[in-house]
Amino acid sequence: MSDDQSWHDNAKKGWKDSAPRAGSNPNWERDFIEKIALSGLQEQKRARRWGIFFKSLTFLYLFALFFMLIPQEGGEGLIKGARGEHTAIIEIKGVISDDAEASADRIITGLRNAYKNKNTKGIILRLNSPGGSPVQAGYVNDEIYRLRALHPDIPIIAVVMDICASGCYYIAAAADSIYVDKASMVGSIGVLMNGFGFVEGMKKLGIERRLLTAGAHKGLLDPFSPMKPEEKQHMLNMLEQVHQQFIEVVKKGRGPRLKESSDLFSGLIWSGEQAIELGLADEFGSSSQVAREVVKAEELVDYTVRKNPMDRFIRSIGSEFGAGTIGSLVSSATFQ
Repeated sequence: MSDDQSWHDNAKKGWKDSAPRAGSNPNWERDFIEKIALSGLQEQKRARRWGIFFKSLTFLYLFALFFMLIPQEGGEGLIKGARGEHTAIIEIKGVISDDAEASADRIITGLRNAYKNKNTKGIILRLNSPGGSPVQAGYVNDEIYRLRALHPDIPIIAVVMDICASGCYYIAAAADSIYVDKASMVGSIGVLMNGFGFVEGMKKLGIERRLLTAGAHKGLLDPFSPMKPEEKQHMLNMLEQVHQQFIEVVKKGRGPRLKESSDLFSGLIWSGEQAIELGLADEFGSSSQVAREVVKAEELVDYTVRKNPMDRFIRSIGSEFGAGTIGSLVSSATFQ
């Protein structure tokens, strides 16, 4: 007997065994039909549930894709909705760095968009940042001065919310004036570079560091090697130079408004009330108050250029390669 014939015979036998016998139940035909009908209904329900599941999944995917592809440049969308004279708002929020929401490219684009609109009567930088990259802050500072020279009739006013420290204040110093809340935190005019050393820990664990370099100081600030005195001094000199650049920027922006104080550039942070006394800020005021009473254009239009959610998604699943000691060094040298 062939394998196919054997399979068919077994299938028939199984079917007969599972079917009700005529002698055992007078209603066996009806029961048998009911079982078949119920089985079919259950299959339909399962298929319907899976269909609903996959349709819902497809809908959620398309909705998420649509949301991620929507341009998030708040300024572009709101410029068209501005009905007349208004005050432009550009938010600088969070750490200032090239890959953050508060990057120089986004801030500068927002500034330029605001100036392009003939109905813009003033620009408010709404600040809430602990600082960040000296380079990014420097780019924005330079661009503010350039735009102020081109548009002297449109003031740029910094309004501090919770905090404006270090690199954030580097940017604020370029504004025509700075408004704070009495409880705002302002200042921290200094530079820091942080890291860790694991030399003693490696000794206790019996781990040998094998670092090969070409260049006497290529392993600069390697956390697994002892710090050389001359390398430490070199980095301190560099930090001092950047600190002096910061001080010059503050003096240029604030001018005679600054009060003499030995602690002014020490890295200390001040309350909004103290900042006014020291000349680091001008007056108390919120964004709406400044728009209404200083700019004389109460309507606020947001020109902040925000990250596209798709960019955030791609970055979240991406990875960086080749991040060596110098990469860590650059990211650690910040206005914070």
